[in-house]
Amino acid sequence: MNYVKLKHIFQIDENAGIPKYRQVISSVYKAIEQGNLKKGDKIPSLNEICQSFDLSRDTVMVALNELKARGVVSSVPGKGYYIDSTVLDYEKRIFVLFDELNVFKEDLYNSFTSQLDNKTSVDIYFHHFNFNLFEKLVTEAAGKYSAYVIMPATFDNTNQVIRHLPHDRVYILDREKADLEGYPVIYQDFEQDVIDALQDGKDLLKKYDRLVMHFPGGKEPEGRVDGFKRFCEENEIEYEVIYSLSNRKVKKGEAYFVMSDRNLVRMVKKAAEAKLKLGEDLGLVSFNDTVLKEVVAGGITTISTDFVQMGKTLAKMISDRSKLQLSNPSSLIRRKSL
Repeated sequence: MNYVKLKHIFQIDENAGIPKYRQVISSVYKAIEQGNLKKGDKIPSLNEICQSFDLSRDTVMVALNELKARGVVSSVPGKGYYIDSTVLDYEKRIFVLFDELNVFKEDLYNSFTSQLDNKTSVDIYFHHFNFNLFEKLVTEAAGKYSAYVIMPATFDNTNQVIRHLPHDRVYILDREKADLEGYPVIYQDFEQDVIDALQDGKDLLKKYDRLVMHFPGGKEPEGRVDGFKRFCEENEIEYEVIYSLSNRKVKKGEAYFVMSDRNLVRMVKKAAEAKLKLGEDLGLVSFNDTVLKEVVAGGITTISTDFVQMGKTLAKMISDRSKLQLSNPSSLIRRKSL
């Protein structure tokens, strides 16, 4: 039997925004996972923990009683607390915060959950690009989950919110952001993905006189329009970036790149009204592939990351406690519309 020192077990952060009794519990679990606590080890006494971290007896007792209830620790009257089991057979809870619900996010989510075991539960939330809601959901989740999956979307300074979560339990998804560079992430390289896709489809683009990207801004990633401009300029291709399709009259010899599915439908209608055949008279490319795009208007060409692979990679990253920063694979999916 070993007596394990306080500094090898407990990490209590006054500014973490996580209830301190949960920090005590998490510290014991982490010490077991890292091999710093073994079965039979005696942990510091209630008084030692209270005095060393300026915690109330009630706070520490709540934590120790929960650890006892889980079968992790046991107490011997007059002697103290001991590690009773290092088999952490408890249900893992994962907090998932997406920006919005759509078909490809559903594919990602289903792929992710299909890789988890039956002892893991997932709570999914959506912030809908509302920063106040984002902050509220993250803050309320602090200390309640074994892992946190966050889509920071277009928000700036998200680290000011995410820092309230346990740093080693956070996984960033979809976007790489400078203020979150210390966290593991699976991201889309929006600029390079567009360049690579256009390069791959260069043989198809040759038949068009002008490439037109509809970029409304807002929640859409700037990298896509940057990649589009860069490709066109480097290849001396005539191009245009427009911010609205409302009064746009489509012309033969143009190829359009549209961000949203709503505007994809609008473009299909415009082509029909102008009696222009997709893939011959008029090109059309959408972003983010779905099953429906395989059949709409005979098949819509897409530039898309692999959302199924993103879900699988995320599950493995959490399982392995990986700290990697990974770019998710993307490709041009050729169909009749181009």
